[in-house]
Amino acid sequence: MTDGTRPEGSLADIPKHSGRDAVVIGGGLAGITAALALADAGVSVTLIEGRPRLGGLAFSFQRGDLTVDNGQHVYLRCCTAYRWFLDRIEGTALAPLQNRLDVPVVDVDRPEGRRLGRLRRDALPVPLHLGRSLATYPHLSLAERAKVGRAALALKGLDLTDPALDTQDFGSWLTAHGQSARAVEALWDLVGVATLNAVAGDASLGLAAMVFKTGLLSDPGAADIGWARVPLGELHDRLARKALDAAGVRTEVRTRVTSISTDDNGRWSVQVPGETLRADAVVLAVAQREAYDLLPGGALDAPKQLLEIGTAPILNVHVVYDRKVLSRPFLTALGTPVQWVFDRTEASGLRDGQYLALSQSAAQDEIDEPVAALRERYLPELERLLPRTRGAQVKDFFVTRERTATFAPTPGVGRLRPGARTNAPGLYLAGAWTATGWPATMESAVRSGVSAAGAALSALGRPRPSHLFDVEEAA
Repeated sequence: MTDGTRPEGSLADIPKHSGRDAVVIGGGLAGITAALALADAGVSVTLIEGRPRLGGLAFSFQRGDLTVDNGQHVYLRCCTAYRWFLDRIEGTALAPLQNRLDVPVVDVDRPEGRRLGRLRRDALPVPLHLGRSLATYPHLSLAERAKVGRAALALKGLDLTDPALDTQDFGSWLTAHGQSARAVEALWDLVGVATLNAVAGDASLGLAAMVFKTGLLSDPGAADIGWARVPLGELHDRLARKALDAAGVRTEVRTRVTSISTDDNGRWSVQVPGETLRADAVVLAVAQREAYDLLPGGALDAPKQLLEIGTAPILNVHVVYDRKVLSRPFLTALGTPVQWVFDRTEASGLRDGQYLALSQSAAQDEIDEPVAALRERYLPELERLLPRTRGAQVKDFFVTRERTATFAPTPGVGRLRPGARTNAPGLYLAGAWTATGWPATMESAVRSGVSAAGAALSALGRPRPSHLFDVEEAA
């Protein structure tokens, strides 16, 4: 896959100080967003990324003739910032949304013919848009469905600005509101594990309430699902680089920042091997532990809190069959270790057979297991889940592991997440782990980039582009 970059020259080729210079450290979605927003406001921007590509933890790689995403990433219609990002890089058509929320839910413990349930919405106002789906959801009893409705109304009444919500766990709240273990498994965790990367008992009530209130209880179409129909690298690397180039951003990959500091005039120095970059503003858009290592003294009141923000893994299981075994674009499952299954055949470039990707969140117990053990576990589970796999040949089986895929959304994490501004004038933080109010999603990453760019532009006395203001308003 071509990366669309212009030839990379020496960092010494970067334009001289114009009074409006910024360096963005980190080429994930947060850093790309910050760089684009700053450049759109007339700031001369240099983007530094240590990897050979952009995209952070949402990327693609080659495996033989296949183009493989490291993991399945989705977004929702309520993800206004990520939708802006797709539009800004001219990638919206390549990652379309469902016309209307529709999630097939298969329970392998039920007899064949009665396994399929659906979570879908109607064209009715909130909360009636989910009423028919909940009333007919076969994986819960009538009494459980009624209690789910009451819990949803209680959730809708929570004040997301109340800091006490962050100190409680979602599982205990669900139990206190009459939710059975089956209801948690078949509904609350079905959504929550995929969005929070944690089961209800391990998740902050504040973050869980934000997910369910925003995604399911704010607007009828808020939870409609979108995902890339092309490799993620096409969006987050090739199209992102094309947009950065067009905006005048100088992008340098395979370049590690070793230190950042200020001089007596308040200008920033960013040290990379063999070069020193100078700027009026620096956006540090890297993982929290890397940010801790680079932060100058005094930049945060309690920098060690960054090290207290835990991480959570995601395991992805990839299976290539010699024939089509799944007729739907995706499904989710109950009664099996399998969580979500996506058809990645067309996006990967596979010409014969079918390529399925299993996204396994909150995978602490499996993230380090050998491939052979995972194969022995998941192939029989797929045979239970998808009958057509039983006579199919497995042409390839492999796994991808993101051991620090997200920050852990544990109770109390909210107090640890810093905002975009630091105590050091001209230094800003970005990343899904910062205080966006969202869990660790692509949406959170983009919002953090917006916040960091907005803070920097205010300090630089530069007008904010209208699109940046619109995203902040939506946030």
